[in-house]
Amino acid sequence: MTDAQETAEDRPLRTTGGAPPDEGVAAPEEVPIPLLEPREGIPDVVADEAALADVIAAFAAGSGPVAVDAERASGYRYGQRAYLVQLRREGAGSALIDPIACPDLSGFGAAITDAEWVLHAATQDLPCLREIGMIPTRLFDTELAGRLAGFPRVGLGAMVESVLGYSLEKGHSAVDWSTRPLPEPWLRYAALDVELLVDLRDSLEKELDRQGKLEWAHQEFDAIASAPPAPPRKDPWRRTSGMHKVRRRRQMAVVRELWTARDKVAQRRDVSPGKVLSDAAIVEAALNLPPNVHALRQLHGFGNRTSQRQLEQWQAAVDRAKALPESELPQPGQQLAGPPPPRSWADRDPAAAARLSAARAAVTALAEQLHLPQENLITPDTVRRVCWEPPATLDPTAVETALAGYGARPWQIELVTPVLVRALAARPGA
Repeated sequence: MTDAQETAEDRPLRTTGGAPPDEGVAAPEEVPIPLLEPREGIPDVVADEAALADVIAAFAAGSGPVAVDAERASGYRYGQRAYLVQLRREGAGSALIDPIACPDLSGFGAAITDAEWVLHAATQDLPCLREIGMIPTRLFDTELAGRLAGFPRVGLGAMVESVLGYSLEKGHSAVDWSTRPLPEPWLRYAALDVELLVDLRDSLEKELDRQGKLEWAHQEFDAIASAPPAPPRKDPWRRTSGMHKVRRRRQMAVVRELWTARDKVAQRRDVSPGKVLSDAAIVEAALNLPPNVHALRQLHGFGNRTSQRQLEQWQAAVDRAKALPESELPQPGQQLAGPPPPRSWADRDPAAAARLSAARAAVTALAEQLHLPQENLITPDTVRRVCWEPPATLDPTAVETALAGYGARPWQIELVTPVLVRALAARPGA
């Protein structure tokens, strides 16, 4: 039994700041204190090279971890670029940087490269930070730390409230951060997002250490920091909402053509694709295969607000799909790497279905014992792959090798291997 397993069994799960207790242990009723202003006030937005150089020097001279956050304009602009970067470090205070006015922040990244970066839900912000030259070598993810520590709610506001006893304003998370100039209330909100991030990190580190999970967290953080950029998604048009309604290959070709045409327009205009043409309209056109612009206009999503020029553009995409030879039509299902959907296992391979059922139950039970989400103990995809194609020899060494090959971290391998070895021996009807 690991230290964390002993801790989970012997001690209630809570911190001095109010982490979630075990069942039967009541959490103290404390009213959170509203956090209304940054300690040093709202910093001026850095929007030129001279101001950027001053901030870089201040942060290079600071000490300790660096709190980092970024605001995007999802739903308003094309892509996921950063429109504001917020930072805070002991000895430097807080900084708000406009990455549109200062698009190359590699100098800033280099100045704090040796520091630990503290982010909340790091995988969401790292891609847009990477685009502007900010790449950490070490990080601490407070959202992931909260998951490993067993918190039921791991949003930044919920974590700051339960761990530190402060409440953050939540009103500006989904605004259009490409707006210039940014309103003062938005800037206040942005600065407060990094105000207590290092304090939260310190409290979570102590809680993870108390639970015997700190090394697990370090392995997870190292994996995030060292992960390469995600490759471009194959056939992204297949993720169109409502795609499950589209059955015929010709209709799928219409979705592909309309999606591609919409994406080009959205990229050229720098707006969210959904503001150009909705997914629902694309699917509607695919299902009806309109013969002309007049018929297209009658469909939902192509009404009176759509100009004649736009209608002709969309109809041209439909016509291109209708004119394609059979050999160029997309296949009904995207070719996926790995095992088939689990719902088909019972018919295709009853032994694999039995293994998967036993493995899922065992992993779920272990995750509950350790007070952390099952998907953080081991990814469901890894469990499926090992159950579909188990090692030839069902011993711990073989299972450990298989898990490592799918990217599991050492702490996961150590905990999950024993339960998987037993589950992989399951037989249908047993």
